[in-house]
Amino acid sequence: MSDNGKHTNVIVRIQRFNPDNDQKPRMQDFQIELKPGTTILDALQEIKTHQDGSVTYRKSCRHAICGSCAMNVNGKNELVCKTPLRERLDKNGVCTVRPLPYLPIIKDLVVDRTAFWEQYLRVKPWLAPPPTVQTDREYRVSQEEVAAIRNAETCIMCGACYSACQVIALNKKYIGPHALLKAFLRVLDPRDAIPGERLADLDGSDGVYRCHTIFNCIDACPKGLNPTEAIETLRKLAQRRLKVEEERLERQKTITEPIA
Repeated sequence: MSDNGKHTNVIVRIQRFNPDNDQKPRMQDFQIELKPGTTILDALQEIKTHQDGSVTYRKSCRHAICGSCAMNVNGKNELVCKTPLRERLDKNGVCTVRPLPYLPIIKDLVVDRTAFWEQYLRVKPWLAPPPTVQTDREYRVSQEEVAAIRNAETCIMCGACYSACQVIALNKKYIGPHALLKAFLRVLDPRDAIPGERLADLDGSDGVYRCHTIFNCIDACPKGLNPTEAIETLRKLAQRRLKVEEERLERQKTITEPIA
């Protein structure tokens, strides 16, 4: 890192890969001025705007809620829109940015998330209401039931946990922590009518028993969620799947009340 008294110059080292020209990924260094408040995403935009317009990456909201800008920074998956560049510089003033690992690279920092979304859809992440719904009644969900979900609904589907999972690296059929967290959200929702069906779908060699509890997903999650704990809960529920389904049916007979 150098300082001329007016500004500080740092290096952003980006992994580049253009399938039209490159046989394998390569690293390229860009020097930029480090300003107060500069995020890694700011640095990437500075590079693309003023140095190399071919640098390719994803971004959208810039507020850490869309999940588009998840990348691997110095070996750790995170959202670059909220990460200060200054905090990710090594002793030589270098920050290294790579695409999310274990996913096919489309170009530079952009990866193909097809498998990620296919596994997400596999768990039927939508709420499945009872076959007959009384329109003059509403469901009551207790604070205890909301707390049991453990903020799983705040997952932004950024792919950081999925890409950090070493099981995914070896077995692309594994459902993955992101999808299992969404399944957890639905299985614990007292309004859902198919918890038994969901648990049966997860009770296989590529489901909840495939997790090796390495905890990489916890370290990678930018929202501080705990997919491993959710998977452990699903394992226990899967072992008593029929009982869970019976309890849900009984519960749904009593959780509706007339709308005021």
